[in-house]
Amino acid sequence: MAVTTQVRLANEIAAQFRHLAHDAAVDAIGSHLCSFWEPRMRSQLAEAVAGNDPDVDPLVVEVIRRVTT
Repeated sequence: MAVTTQVRLANEIAAQFRHLAHDAAVDAIGSHLCSFWEPRMRSQLAEAVAGNDPDVDPLVVEVIRRVTT
């Protein structure tokens, strides 16, 4: 399965914040996605997470699950 653009970009964002403590990294990634991504992009990323896409970084999965629950 090909990695979608949203998954690739979200994983790159996660890589930029991975040096932070876990909760701080999750908060920073979530803040970035909410501030700079349009709703359509966040929705497509959420679909990848809901579909258990194995390519999604675990930090990104946690962000999406926190936001959507």
